[in-house]
Amino acid sequence: MIQAKNLSKHFGAQELFSNVSFQLGPRERVGLVGRNGSGKSTLFKLILGELSADGGEISIPKGYRLGALEQHIHFTKPTVLEECTQVLNPEDFKEHEAEKILFGLGFSEPDLARDPKSFSGGYQIRINLTKVLLQSPDLLLLDEPTNYLDIVSMRWLKSFLKNFPGEIMLITHDREFMDDVVTHTMGLHRQQLKKIKGDTAKFYEQILQDEEMYEKTRENLDKKRKEMEAFIERFKAKASKAAQAQSRVKALEKMSSMDKLADVDSLGFKFRFVECPGKQIAEVKHLSFHYEGKEENLFHNLSFPINREDRIGIIGKNGKGKSTLLNIIGGYLTPVTGKVSFHPSAQIGHFGQTNINRLNMENTIAEEIQQENNDLSISSVRNICGTMMFEGDLAKKKIKVLSGGERARVLLGKILAKPANLLLLDEPTNHLDMESIESLTEEIGNFPGAVVIVTHSEIMLKNLATKLVIFHNGNAEFFNGTYDDFLEKIGWESEETKPKVETKKLSEKEIKQKRAELTIERAKQTKPIKEEIERLEGEITKNEDLLKRINNELEKATLANDTAKLTDYAHAVGKLNHMIDELFEKLTNSNENLEFIQAKYDKELDALS
Repeated sequence: MIQAKNLSKHFGAQELFSNVSFQLGPRERVGLVGRNGSGKSTLFKLILGELSADGGEISIPKGYRLGALEQHIHFTKPTVLEECTQVLNPEDFKEHEAEKILFGLGFSEPDLARDPKSFSGGYQIRINLTKVLLQSPDLLLLDEPTNYLDIVSMRWLKSFLKNFPGEIMLITHDREFMDDVVTHTMGLHRQQLKKIKGDTAKFYEQILQDEEMYEKTRENLDKKRKEMEAFIERFKAKASKAAQAQSRVKALEKMSSMDKLADVDSLGFKFRFVECPGKQIAEVKHLSFHYEGKEENLFHNLSFPINREDRIGIIGKNGKGKSTLLNIIGGYLTPVTGKVSFHPSAQIGHFGQTNINRLNMENTIAEEIQQENNDLSISSVRNICGTMMFEGDLAKKKIKVLSGGERARVLLGKILAKPANLLLLDEPTNHLDMESIESLTEEIGNFPGAVVIVTHSEIMLKNLATKLVIFHNGNAEFFNGTYDDFLEKIGWESEETKPKVETKKLSEKEIKQKRAELTIERAKQTKPIKEEIERLEGEITKNEDLLKRINNELEKATLANDTAKLTDYAHAVGKLNHMIDELFEKLTNSNENLEFIQAKYDKELDALS
């Protein structure tokens, strides 16, 4: 159990939190929430010992192991599998565990033999995530583990964390993911910490009730104070009431004061809409695309309309072409075949990583937003800056000094400044906190124009998407239905096994041949493991027999009071017990490996039935 007492932390003049305390109980999975900048990641660093608190202390039991998702990339092994398994003890045979986790996080079998440095930054973070999950620490500290995951990998990770045998502290902007995993929610709010049993909805409901109670108490206190002040002012000069007035003066001096709760900064979204008279704002016709030097298309012959009020979600695994499609629609890339036709009145607002990289580093925030719409007054530009939490002189900061999250907010500000009837949004929630995501989701829902959005947030897809473009089976296809319709009719399982489409039915002869091949392959893979299990069982039996004989000799030496023999036999017993324990551990790992391989082939054989 971890305990924190009276923790305080500040950076310069900014106080993150003061005198906060909490404890983490057995098997608790705690979601840590709070606005961006409230101190969530700082609290993680305090627990890990990477930062020191200004006050208070954190107690961690001796031998209690912490595991944290490392954002820093440092690889030393030539393959993904070797990089991941190096965190295990040499005698542990848990390669299959590493493979299970890597497959769950979106790696393919050929990927396991690739150089980990050859992967994109998102996949390199997944390798780090695999390493920490493999170590099976007592406490997992996960800071935004879903940032670089696609929906399939997020669903796998969610299941893994729900079954994790230790404790978890989780920071994520994905509210649905958090609610599905956690047993408790702990939040930093107004420099204080509160922990409740339950999900984020229950937590924020409790915060709201607490603040409503505070305000009612403060208002009643103010009302009472004003009544007392009025009585004093009215009767202080009257001899008959002087004593009562003086009594109220003393009571007023003792009365505590309660400050009005300050407004909490939040992002407010309001898109500028320009009317489009046509029913169809754009049409995607027979699109195909591949990058230079690659022969295989990311997608081919893709067609779909974008109607005036459509909400189209683009979904699929990472690296399949979702952002590429959005960039083609936005005009940043040229398709190999096909085209995108627009209504003459179409006006596009585009949020994506490509656009963030195109921000002018020498511009101030205000200048960058002004460039998007020269018709805006300075006051309007300042209002948008304030909406994006760049109030006052903060709007004069240059783009080059901003963090990635701040630049994303500038780009959102540019979209708010530009009149549009078609929004193209590529993961717009990555750098936002939960409250801002909810505000953005609501505003997208209210936008009178069309929206095409790439997102891994299932809650956004369920709330917004009325149509989908699905990247799977080596192509992209248009699906005229909601995300719930997709889950019911197609589902993500098709990504991991085989597509749910009509396939050629195998003949009885072909099935028999396939079963025979799988049986031979299974025997080939399991034979050395079975031999190892047999050898280990023999070693254990032999050593247990030897231990029994030495224990008998030890009893004789004890009766004879032979000190020299007692010492030798006791040493031999200790050594044998240690050896037997090691053999049992290796036997357990080999049995687990055998079960994993057998289950894999059983599943394939069952599919042929």
